[in-house]
Amino acid sequence: MKQSILDRYSRTEDNAIIIDVTTERVEDLYNDFDRNAPYVRKDLDDELSEYLVSAVSEIGKADFVIRFRFNQPADAEVISRLTDSIRSYFNYKKDLQNGKLGKMLRTSAIFLVAGLVILGLSIALNEKIAGTDAVVLDVFAQGLTVAAWVSLWEALANFLINWTPYVRMRNNYDRIIHAQLLFE
Repeated sequence: MKQSILDRYSRTEDNAIIIDVTTERVEDLYNDFDRNAPYVRKDLDDELSEYLVSAVSEIGKADFVIRFRFNQPADAEVISRLTDSIRSYFNYKKDLQNGKLGKMLRTSAIFLVAGLVILGLSIALNEKIAGTDAVVLDVFAQGLTVAAWVSLWEALANFLINWTPYVRMRNNYDRIIHAQLLFE
């Protein structure tokens, strides 16, 4: 299946996959709401951004280049600004992704510490009420045990599983940042 996906793309002479972007003019690559902002600070069009990230994700670890084709010619200065703006935009997206990953890891650490504290309280309470008929305290101790395991499970799931999409997306942004850009 992977080969059939890769076969959808053209290739360069050195067998790198070509991710093609064709548009009327350079300005079409940017969001319209910030028309007066310089290219380097303008946001790329959402559809373009999603297309590039999706294509890079789809091709996996294969080498690639991004080829831009314009119906209206672009001069060297515009191409230089476009190159800078693409790198700047995806660096910004990468920084946002790093922030999300950091927030998720901090939240996981809080869940872990809270779970361990609650588990310690639960164990201490269960030892204290062992052999007594304190039904209310027993229910409370069991509730603490459940809360501790839920908190620990959330921390464990984040540490083992939930961080990978953040890293994968960050790596895709990084690959786009360092991709060779071709202009026609």
